[in-house]
Amino acid sequence: MSQKYVYLFSEADASMKNLIGGKGANLAEMTRLGFPVPQGFTVSTEACTKYYEDGEMINAEIMAQIEDALAKTEEIVGKKFGDVNNPFLVSVRSGARVSMPGMMDTILNLGLNDQVVKGLADLTGNERFAYDSYRRFIQMFSDVVMEVPKSKFERLIDEMKEAKGVQMDTELDANDLKEMVEKFKALFKQEKGFDFPQEPKQQMFESVKAVFRSWDNPRAIVYRRMNDIPGDWGTAVNVQAMVFGNMGEDSGTGVAFTRDPSTGEKTLYGEFLMNAQGEDVVAGIRTPQPISQLEQIMPDAYKEFVDIANKLEDHYRDMQDMEFTIEKGKLYFLQTRNGKRTAFAALKIAVDLVSEGMISKEQAMLKVEPKQLDSLLHPTFELEALKAAAVIAKGLPASPGAAAGQVYFTANDAVAASESGKKVVLVRLETSPEDIEGMGVAQGILTARGGMTSHAAVVARGMGTCCVAGCGEIKINEEEKFFIDVNGKKYNEGDFISLDGSTGNVYGEAVQTQEAELTGDFGTFMAWADEIRTLKVRTNADAPKDAKTAINFGAEGIGLCRTEHMFFEEDRIPAVREMIVAKTVEQRKKALDKLLPMQRGDFEGIFKAMQGFPVTIRLLDPPLHEFLPHSDGDIKALAAEMGLTFEELKETVEGLQEFNPMLGHRGCRLAVTYPEIAEMQARAIIEAAINVNKAGMNVVPEIMIPLVGEIKELKYVKDAVVKTADAVIKESGAALEYKVGTMIEVPRAALTADEIATEAEFFSFGTNDLTQMTFGFSRDDAGKFLNDYYDKKVFESDPFAKLDQTGVGKLVKMSAELGKKTRPDIKLGICGEHGGDPASVEFCHNVGLDYVSCSPYRVPIARLAAAQAVVTNKK
Repeated sequence: MSQKYVYLFSEADASMKNLIGGKGANLAEMTRLGFPVPQGFTVSTEACTKYYEDGEMINAEIMAQIEDALAKTEEIVGKKFGDVNNPFLVSVRSGARVSMPGMMDTILNLGLNDQVVKGLADLTGNERFAYDSYRRFIQMFSDVVMEVPKSKFERLIDEMKEAKGVQMDTELDANDLKEMVEKFKALFKQEKGFDFPQEPKQQMFESVKAVFRSWDNPRAIVYRRMNDIPGDWGTAVNVQAMVFGNMGEDSGTGVAFTRDPSTGEKTLYGEFLMNAQGEDVVAGIRTPQPISQLEQIMPDAYKEFVDIANKLEDHYRDMQDMEFTIEKGKLYFLQTRNGKRTAFAALKIAVDLVSEGMISKEQAMLKVEPKQLDSLLHPTFELEALKAAAVIAKGLPASPGAAAGQVYFTANDAVAASESGKKVVLVRLETSPEDIEGMGVAQGILTARGGMTSHAAVVARGMGTCCVAGCGEIKINEEEKFFIDVNGKKYNEGDFISLDGSTGNVYGEAVQTQEAELTGDFGTFMAWADEIRTLKVRTNADAPKDAKTAINFGAEGIGLCRTEHMFFEEDRIPAVREMIVAKTVEQRKKALDKLLPMQRGDFEGIFKAMQGFPVTIRLLDPPLHEFLPHSDGDIKALAAEMGLTFEELKETVEGLQEFNPMLGHRGCRLAVTYPEIAEMQARAIIEAAINVNKAGMNVVPEIMIPLVGEIKELKYVKDAVVKTADAVIKESGAALEYKVGTMIEVPRAALTADEIATEAEFFSFGTNDLTQMTFGFSRDDAGKFLNDYYDKKVFESDPFAKLDQTGVGKLVKMSAELGKKTRPDIKLGICGEHGGDPASVEFCHNVGLDYVSCSPYRVPIARLAAAQAVVTNKK
């Protein structure tokens, strides 16, 4: 029996999401529940995979199954595809297993041609509706399938409206739309060199192929990389009977949520347009009405809508995002899905659903994306500064938060500005999926068109980015890169503005921000996460201020304190340089004696800030040349300051230069050559611990030796550390427990971890360097070629951002197992930036690490990811 690739909505259900995608599974489930769903069928994700395996073509078996499903759907609806007298029209939509809003392409009104449009006009008695549907189909098919830019068609519409002296598309009559259809077809032929396709089945198969192709378009690839969606999942295709919201004033279309996606309030939230199709609402071409007004216009349809919306939320036990159409007074549901929401709303909804008895605390963990929490952890506007700032325009508060930055009008310009270190506010008439990279780097997004469910609003909320949409008060000129505010003031590219995504206010200056405060639902939710998770979460912090921030965000210790960051401070860099240029051990120790009290003070401050939680301090890691100048002018100035000749200092600088410093004289290698450096740092750590413990604390310092690749290296440096530490403890007469361990960041250390563990009391996986050395990539230079790796599908994600579980992860797992064999009580953690990446945190949980450590602002993300790892691995 041949493989099944195509399923009628009536043949499937919600459990088949991986096979028929999220949209197909939900359409099938709503059909099963008896809700009013226009019928159709789904071409599976396996068909998409097969399409790519077969060299981007749909094979005969799949085509036959599509034709069979089409025939069965024709019987269900009582209409015929391509029939002039009783035409059957369909929509073709993508539907991956996870929602990718705005990332994939949609075609409506498929099946129309020059003859069928006349039959549709006769059948409905509505010529305007028929030709409006046809011109929309030509435009969508041309754009999505044939890659004729939508803007060229929009220009023809604008020209016709101007010639007719009207503002709205709805003011064009049937004759205008007939003329527009001819202009659209002429434009198509001019662009493509052949006539617009008239055969409905050809239109359908080309559209299915276009949806499959769109799985691999650049914006979909970027979205997948941003959201950890594997490229081999593929997308399904949903072919669904058309229902029409553009048949007159008793028809309409809308998008609604069962709860407010910005605040999480339990209130119906959404928008609709009468006499319109769904694209009009989402694209933001016309400004829609709030859903509450539907009750006055069509009370029966509204009542039925509210009833089904409530049933859907009860069924899915989550806030639903629904698309609906009313055709001549009859309500249809076109899709439902768990709605995208802001981080603030996600927390409120999760907590409320538990309070309402709909879900458990464990299930609540999966209602919030860890990365979403990022948007709650960043500054808001400083109130006094906000009072002094002038509002230059007001739009819709589409995604909350505060953003200040320089104005850029294209996604490419925004990316370039961001890469040069600027904070960016992306300003567009309206956003489209092509803008995804620019939206990703922007502090905030401002659009002149579109409502609360426009592309800009939905994508910004998903990213946790501040957005003000539908700000029609400003006049934007994208070509010449400026906009004019309500007072007539001009803002050019590079000028500063600020956005308040919670009020919709736009300010004509950079407004001062302040740190976010976390209370209420955040505290409740994160307390549940802490109850559930088994993995501890520490922070990477080098100063008391960072340590305090991390403690406030729930950190349970420091997994990485980088001592070199302290050496760069103004009051100690002269002593560091004196140490580097020293010719004898005595001279070097003299310089280190100056650093000792400073380092001791550093560590005391950090121990106090961490309130007794464990602190892992890494001994000096970077090569010494990083502390010296390199230009002749700077060397000359420093030589005069240090009482050296230019030649002497120049010789030292040149002597320290290396062809590949990241693989050079750094880490434990420095301590082997200059053990007095490690001895000074060990003394400072132990003295600091003794001092704070005298004041009532109970600190157990963890001294970490970096870049070990050979057991004898570790033993040599550890012996120097232990000898010093024990001497200091004996001198003080105090009792102090301390631990000495190492970073596992050199592949050889991972391979010989059983030997390393005979000396190391803990391992901390430095996955930044471990990734660098395992791949043989320089993490500082890899960005120059990684985009080529993404484009050519060598990589799906940046291995420095998301742990490579296949290769680097194998080394982590292997060394964890080897370490435990030698020393069963060995403490295992990770301190690379991967410690704050949700997928990497789950991996750490699964391989049995004790903790992850990440930057302070990623601590809540790691806490939630650790709880989710427990829940998902119970399933």
